[in-house]
Order: sequence, then structure tokens, then C-alpha cells
Amino acid sequence: GEMAKLTQLVDNDVFRAYATYTTIVLLKMMLMSIVTAYFRVTRKAFVNPEDTASFGKGDSAKKYLRTDPDVERARRGHLNDLENIVPFVGIGLLYALSGPDLSTALLHFRIFAGARIAHTFAYLIPLPQPGRGLSWAVGYAVTISMAYQVLK
Repeated sequence: GEMAKLTQLVDNDVFRAYATYTTIVLLKMMLMSIVTAYFRVTRKAFVNPEDTASFGKGDSAKKYLRTDPDVERARRGHLNDLENIVPFVGIGLLYALSGPDLSTALLHFRIFAGARIAHTFAYLIPLPQPGRGLSWAVGYAVTISMAYQVLK
């Protein structure tokens, strides 16, 4: 009964595609944590006093409690991922379970993943606008499209 249903889900090509592209964008989002940490360490820009302990004590360490434009750019990119990838994961799952055509589902998933990757490069390099804005809009439109398909 239940095991057969689970096996059907795992054997479903649309669900496997969803799982693949969701894993890609979630790993990309996780990478943004590493990028942020890298910029914090290389720019010596921390927000917690305990993070500055290796640079001395008192006033000598306080100068590392600061903001840095590169750290903030990475943080904003990561926040944007959270605001867009989390809805994709939920709506994408409902969409995948709604029985869409495989080619249409792949188009949705691939465009979203590509748009989020492009958005990250546009944010971190940084590329001139409207590159970042367009990559955000494309990914957002894909999620809205999937939501529309689920609701109709």
C-alpha cells in the first residue's frame, strides 16, 4: 500500500526532476553561507564580539566589529535566495505532484535554477542592471507560473 505509493513517487520522472533541481538550488543557497563567511574572514568584518577574539581583546578587537560592502552584498544575495528558493521548493513540490507534462516541468525547473544561478553571479560580480533584476524576475515568474498551474 504505502510503500507502493512511495515507489511510484520515486519512479515519477517529474518528481525526480523536481528533486534534482531543488537539490541544485538548495546547494547553491547553502554556498552563499560559505561565500558570506569567506568575505567576513578575508575582510575582517564581524558582527559578534566572540568572532573577533583571535584579533586581540578590548579596543584592538572592536575595530573588527563592523560592516563591509562585500559581506553585505553576499548577505543580501543569500537573503534573496531565501525569499525565492523557499517558495520554489514548496510550490514546486505541489506542482510536481499535480501531474504536469515532463517537458513543461523540466522547462520550469531548469529556467528557475538557471535564473537563480545567474542572479548569484549578477549579485556577487556585480553585473550592471538590469541583469540581476531580470534574473530575479524570471525566477519569480517561474514560481508564479507553477502556482497558477496548481491552482487552476
